[in-house]
Amino acid sequence: MARGSGLSLVRVGRIGRTHGLRGELALDGSSLTPAELEAVRVFTWRGRAGGTQLLTLESVRAIHSRMLVVFAGFGDRDRALELVRGELLAQPGQLPDPGPDVAYTFQLIGLAVHTEDGRLLGNLADIIPTGAHPVYVVTGERELLIPATPEVLKRVDLAAGVITVALPPGLEEI
Repeated sequence: MARGSGLSLVRVGRIGRTHGLRGELALDGSSLTPAELEAVRVFTWRGRAGGTQLLTLESVRAIHSRMLVVFAGFGDRDRALELVRGELLAQPGQLPDPGPDVAYTFQLIGLAVHTEDGRLLGNLADIIPTGAHPVYVVTGERELLIPATPEVLKRVDLAAGVITVALPPGLEEI
């Protein structure tokens, strides 16, 4: 979770390189669809030096495995270059409901991770996306990399702040 202007903001994605001459920018690492991005519409951009700026989404389109976005006032390549390598942030309340049995990454980070018998393994520090399934980085007495597969991930209780897992045999010995 990111902080900005005293309000809690969540990371929607990272602005990548420019595409073409009309101000299109690659949006990397976003799990939102073009329609969901359009529904949010107003974002906070945070640059690498920490400066922030409000941006209004002008257009978004999917191309191959990424999305291309254009923001009002940044409709040419030179202006768009100012936003490259910044983070795109939004208010949590602006984000669409992820649906039943689904949670955003920002909702999971920091939750306690327990085994089915109630043993505390630590807290979820990060989620590494992979081609097959995400890997949970759990920090406690030691760091564990836990595959978030249906066989391992048994329950997520956002209200209680607990993730319950069934560790594969030998995972703690690695």
